[in-house]
Amino acid sequence: MSNTHFDLIVVGAGIVGLAHAYTAARRGLKVCVIEKDAACIGASIRNFGFVTVTGQGAGDTWRRARRAREVWGEVAPQAGIEVVHQGLYLTAFRDKALAVLEQFMGTEMAEGCELLDVAEAAQRAPTLRLDGPEGSARAVLYSPHEARVESRTAIGLLAAWLAEAHGVVFRFSEQVLEVATPRVRTARATLHAERVAVCTNIELNGLFAERLAPHRLQLCQLHMLRVQPPKSFKLPGSVMADLSLVRYHGYSKLPAAQALRAQLEAEEGESLAHGIHLIVVQSADGSLVVGDSHHYGPVLEPFADTQVDALMLRHMQEALRLPDYTVTQRWVGTYPSSPDTDCLIDAPDDATRLVIVTSGTGASTAFGIAEEVFAAW
Repeated sequence: MSNTHFDLIVVGAGIVGLAHAYTAARRGLKVCVIEKDAACIGASIRNFGFVTVTGQGAGDTWRRARRAREVWGEVAPQAGIEVVHQGLYLTAFRDKALAVLEQFMGTEMAEGCELLDVAEAAQRAPTLRLDGPEGSARAVLYSPHEARVESRTAIGLLAAWLAEAHGVVFRFSEQVLEVATPRVRTARATLHAERVAVCTNIELNGLFAERLAPHRLQLCQLHMLRVQPPKSFKLPGSVMADLSLVRYHGYSKLPAAQALRAQLEAEEGESLAHGIHLIVVQSADGSLVVGDSHHYGPVLEPFADTQVDALMLRHMQEALRLPDYTVTQRWVGTYPSSPDTDCLIDAPDDATRLVIVTSGTGASTAFGIAEEVFAAW
């Protein structure tokens, strides 16, 4: 009975599933996590490890991100997860981009942020390229709220810590075939739990497919790169630029963003067509993770286009003083996307919750989402 009966079963060992496992374990519940693969290999490790607060959509998403950032700050040192760097520098190269940042600074979401002039930004972040062939920067938004972890190792470390410190039971390499709470049938066993949280990310045609169908979910695939700069190169924090201001809803929903989008469509139409906006973060070994692009559809081909990589690298060179670099890795990640919401929380019955982050913000919001799910459950 002790090996098959639990207070909570979580389906999926990505960051959303682990956040629910952690939240439940903190409440004293006996938790089991079931994962179809031998380890988490999906979107939760194929990303920047960038815990983003500033720029998240106003309201629920921004609030969840703020709380998730606090939880990461508590959990990371206990789980042996290194916070590689903190903070965000977003350079505005166009007057219309500066107008967006000025509007943003008038919102509650700008608490703790600073709009730096070029001279101060150059002093604080000398590796930023603030003048170049594309023109001089107008200003730089600095946010202290962001954190960067190495997602490829952080997810495994988090799972190991949950098992060791909180007694969470993990069943890897085990496909869940049916959820009919309190019964969960897998390819290996029949388990029981008072509650079940289904956090299966891109598996839109499996468990509860009939409940997902009305939500118009589709897949989003992103391209990313790992770049090796000179050994002396040091990022001051995570880096973004103008294209991010029409991508992240905390900026793009502001009135001034419409004029910026029109200008970018004229000047950077190819990048927008590929859903490209710049993010650069740095790993502990000095390498940079660079991205990303966004392509949508019901199914996506697993073939990366070098044209997309070239566009992302051009934006990186425009934003950074990086005289030399080598691309060492390329990969794609996939997550579910919705035109209506950043997170889908559904209740097939009183004891079951279906939780899918539909905006690519799992690392940034999952801990906040999990707390809300349990508070209302």
